[in-house]
Parts: sequence; C-alpha cells; structure tokens
Amino acid sequence: MDVPGGNHGLPVRGRGRMVAAMEPDSLERRLRHATLMARERVYRFGRATPLERLDLHGDGGGPEIWLKREDLSPVKAYKWRGAANRMAMLGPGEAARGVVTASAGNHAQGVALAARRLGVKARIYMPVPTPRVKQSAVARHGGGRVEIRLAGDSYDEAVQAARADEAESGAVYIHAYDDLDVMAGQATLADEVVLSGEGPFDLAFLQIGGGGMAAGVANWLRLHWPDIGIIGVEAEGQAAMRAALEAGGRVALEQVDLFCDGTAVRQIGELPYAILRDVIDRVEVVDNAAVGRAMRTLWETHRCIAEPSGALGLAAVLRNPERYAGKRVLAVLCGANVDFLQLGLIAQSLDAGGRNSRSLRVRIPERAGAMLRLLDDAFAGTNIADFQYGKNDGDTAWPAFTITADDAAVLDKVPERLDAGGYEWEDLTDAEDIRFRAIPLRGDLLGHPLFLRLDFYERAGALHDFLTERLTGNASLCYFNYRQSGERIGRALIGIEFPSSYERDAFLVALPPQGGGYRVCEPVDAATAVRMTGGG
Repeated sequence: MDVPGGNHGLPVRGRGRMVAAMEPDSLERRLRHATLMARERVYRFGRATPLERLDLHGDGGGPEIWLKREDLSPVKAYKWRGAANRMAMLGPGEAARGVVTASAGNHAQGVALAARRLGVKARIYMPVPTPRVKQSAVARHGGGRVEIRLAGDSYDEAVQAARADEAESGAVYIHAYDDLDVMAGQATLADEVVLSGEGPFDLAFLQIGGGGMAAGVANWLRLHWPDIGIIGVEAEGQAAMRAALEAGGRVALEQVDLFCDGTAVRQIGELPYAILRDVIDRVEVVDNAAVGRAMRTLWETHRCIAEPSGALGLAAVLRNPERYAGKRVLAVLCGANVDFLQLGLIAQSLDAGGRNSRSLRVRIPERAGAMLRLLDDAFAGTNIADFQYGKNDGDTAWPAFTITADDAAVLDKVPERLDAGGYEWEDLTDAEDIRFRAIPLRGDLLGHPLFLRLDFYERAGALHDFLTERLTGNASLCYFNYRQSGERIGRALIGIEFPSSYERDAFLVALPPQGGGYRVCEPVDAATAVRMTGGG
C-alpha cells in the first residue's frame, strides 16, 4: 500500500533482494512455520494479552489507534514469548547442561520464568546499569533456578561475558533476538492480533532494537494482511536498522543512547535484518522527548506506566497524527519494566502541562522591583515552569525562566515583548546549564540575606502576587530556585537581600505564614545559608 512518507522516514528499496546466507522467501516460510509451532508452546507459560483501543479523538479526527498490551504479560513485556518458546524446545541433554543468556532486562525475565517452570538452571548476564526493577524481577521469576551476573556497561559487553561462559561451560546460549525460534515466539503476539477480529489494520508501528519482535510480527502480519504498512521505529541514538539500510548491510553503532534501554542494541540481528529489510516500508526515528510524551499519553488514557522502549511505536504515531487521519493503526506497548526513579526524571523532562515551552535568560538591572517589571512587561499569559537566579554581579542580573503556554503563539510573542521593552536576552532552550540547574551565587555581594523555603500554589499569578505584596521597599531577590513538579504546589528556595539586619528581621516577623498564592515552609538555617553564600 502507499504509506505516507516524511522527513523522518527512510524508505526501503529493492524489495525482494537476496540475502547472502539464504533466500528471504525461504527464511520467511521457515519463520511462519515456526510461529505456528510456537502456538502450542508459549501458552504453557502465560496467557494472551489484550488488544485495546486508544481513543484520543472523540470527534473522529486522527487515526484509530489500537494498542497490543504486552505490558500485561507475565513479565510485563513481550519477551517471555520468545524465551519460553526456545527453552521449551530444549532436549534432555541441553536442559541438563543449563542455559546462559545476556539481556538488558526483559528477555532475562522470560528466560527466568521458563527456567523455573522447566526446572532448568540459567545464568543470566546483565549490564551493570540495568534498572533495579528488572534485576529484581529476574530474581523473582527465576527463584533458585537463576543466577544473575552483572557484566559491563552495555548489552554488548554482557553478551561477550555470556558467550565466554557458553564456551567454557557448554551451556546452551538463548539469544535475545537473533534466533528463529525466539522470533517465532515473539510473533505469537501478532497471531493474537490477527485472531482478535479487530483487523485488518492499515499500519503497524513496530519497535526495533535487535529486531526479533519486529521481524516476527511483521512477517506474520504481512502473511494475513498483505497490504498492511509496516513502519519500523527506532529511538534517537540507537538507530541500528536505519544505519544498516543506509550502509546496505549490518553495521555496529559506535555509541548507543540508553534512555530507551530495552532497545539499546549496537547492531541489528542477522536474522531479523534479513527479514526486515524486505518486509518493512520505512524506518522512523523518534527523539527521547517524543517517547516521554507518549508515556504520558499512555498514563493519562490507560493509567498505564510504559517503559521508554514500550512507548516507542506510539511515539511515532503521535508525533504527527494528522498524517494518519482515517487510518486504523496498530502499536505494540511492548514493556512496562521502568525503574521508579526514572519515572521522576522523565516527568521532570516534560513540562507540567505537556505544552509548548521555551527557556530564556534575560538581563535586568540589579535593583529592587526590576524582576516584577520584567514579569509585567514580557511574560503575561505564560506559565513559569522553572525559575533560576543567583546574584553574581553588583549591577546586572541574568535570571533564567522556562515558560510554557497552551498556545505556541503566546510564546512567540515573548521575544517581541522583550525587544520592545529594551531587554537583552538569549534563548537557552535545552541548554545544559539550565537542564542541570547551574545557579551561581556570590555571597560576597550580599548584604543581609534571608533564605526561605516557600510553597507556591500552582495557579497563574502566584509568583507575581508574592513579589507585588511582599517584596516591597528595599527588599530585592538575590536567589530563586523553583521548578514546577506537576503537584498542586511548587516548591521554591528563595533568597531576599536587605540593606540592614533590622529590615531583614522586621520582614521575617511581619511575613504571614500563608498569603496570596504562597505559604512559608521555614527559613533556611544559618549553616545552609553560609554554605550557599560561601560564608559571605
């Protein structure tokens, strides 16, 4: 079928070319036969997963999106299918030798689950930075049958350690994706889609890491729905399939981004590549921000917490949904094994409302009232999601703001307002010092500072009201560290400078514990203030 193109898509040319090792048609037939056989094995270890509709367009606009919920499987990811199918095929001698594998986490859980059910011993090599949630799940599924060994900083280094174990011990190596029977096991999720009665679909968006799932699923979908468009989806910084297509053969990436850790593979598998090069229509690459937004969509619509790799396919759909208006689209939610701490980092990387955002640093005079004037002059109609400022010059201040708005046009007007007000400014969207909150503060420039922890209620104008009502007279800001958290309140650490200790103490006595838009948590203790100001 004619699948819409795009700047991010890489067309696949030469469908029907020959692969060096074997004919693609022969390989495809073998994979289809293995998929039929896998039906009998995988359901000894788990049940079929649901196919659910994702309704984002109540008015009927946009694509009709369906999600294959592999996050509801026995290991919260699709990987149990391939591992269970391959391990169920072990002969008595192989089972006695035990198995060894390498995995970033989800395949390891599938091997562990099958090892315990089959009574087979397994050694599983995982990269040292593997999320704790995946390590714990492997141990839980495997019980006493599994030994976890951490090796190297990447999946490839873990593979090297596992292969060395295989050579030394004689254990059977269970590959995470470059194995026909593993691929066939993964393809059973496509079999469930076909049998669901919800098809046919116009498009399928399939994550590609090592390529085993994408190859097995694409092969099975094409068998039953020859006109379906198959879109491979890779994460930015780990697009091994795109690199292989561009080079005309498999290549190893020099570096791999680990945000989508479940698909962080340096080189596409040999067998998956032989299938995918001829069956997919194009490859799309999405950035981490798009993946984060897809994760948020899944939470807001299904209360589902996907891991980054699990949301890859949906991220490609949501990046430009109008392209697929009227199409019936399939996406695989392939896993939900995300570390709890990573969720916080992902949430912080997105603005609180999922809106347009921009980071700006603006020059203002270092005097009382200048900050309030800036807010009035330039930031009307915007939401301040992040505010970073520390006094480091006696005459000039450079506060940094991350602002958001539902309407991008509102943000576009801010630079015009700054220029009209005579402000010098710079755009620091995505700048490292903003992201890592590098907030310099020179204590030697401060006279009589007071540091407070405040909670600001998340409503428009809360900061403006505080500055208007409380920062009067000779009081002026010397430090402000605030970031929107998505809660009903936003926590801030602020510093206020006074000409004398008398005025500072009087301000503190007169400050109500709660006012318009804020509440005082507590003054910062003297030792903390000394550390912040370098003893100034």
